[in-house]
Amino acid sequence: MTPLDWVEEGQRALQRSVDALPADAVTEPSALPGWTRGHLLTHLARNADALVNLLTWARTGIPTPMYASPDQRVTDIEAGAGRPLAEQQADVGESAARFRKAAEALSPDAWSATVVSGQGRDIPASEVPWLRAREVWIHLVDLRVGVGMDALPPDFAWALVRDAAAWMSARIAPGIGAELSADGHDTVVLGTPAPGVTVTGPPYALAAWLTGRSGTDELHVTGELPEISRWL
Repeated sequence: MTPLDWVEEGQRALQRSVDALPADAVTEPSALPGWTRGHLLTHLARNADALVNLLTWARTGIPTPMYASPDQRVTDIEAGAGRPLAEQQADVGESAARFRKAAEALSPDAWSATVVSGQGRDIPASEVPWLRAREVWIHLVDLRVGVGMDALPPDFAWALVRDAAAWMSARIAPGIGAELSADGHDTVVLGTPAPGVTVTGPPYALAAWLTGRSGTDELHVTGELPEISRWL
């Protein structure tokens, strides 16, 4: 599957879960400290629109950052968090449709155009679907709607392991790390592991550990489990 396929599959799962929520669910806490489900649903919708900006930038060549100002992301989330569930449900679906339409409008050449991520990195537009897939699937878990990390498509979960391990490898102390492995996949190196330090398990369990979404009950550790940085 491609990242755009992961986006579509995750969006369908997200919409099903959101549409099944009771009316008062938006005010209940999500798994993210300080955020209700309303905060998280608003974030997911505004993230879709922010990534549409990057796809528009790639298509037109006109710089269009994700957010107009450093404060816009937080302001928009706070402004939308308390909306009624029906409005949130529609917003999640409509913003996803805008993202899909923007992706379909890109030519093959436009996918190689350089845009700037929310963290200020120069990235090819082809990385934008991965950013969206990551947001949708991880925050679906964070909504506390009965969907766990084991619902992640296995190939997506392994791509997330690779992504998170690469991010963390630049942020953990020298001499700390492990080789990460799962059946049917290659080995990912986290940090600078001492000889023989390994962590094995299903891709979703490794992804859950690296992103701080669950414990380590399903992982087999040889040596000492490394202490890792807080993920994005």
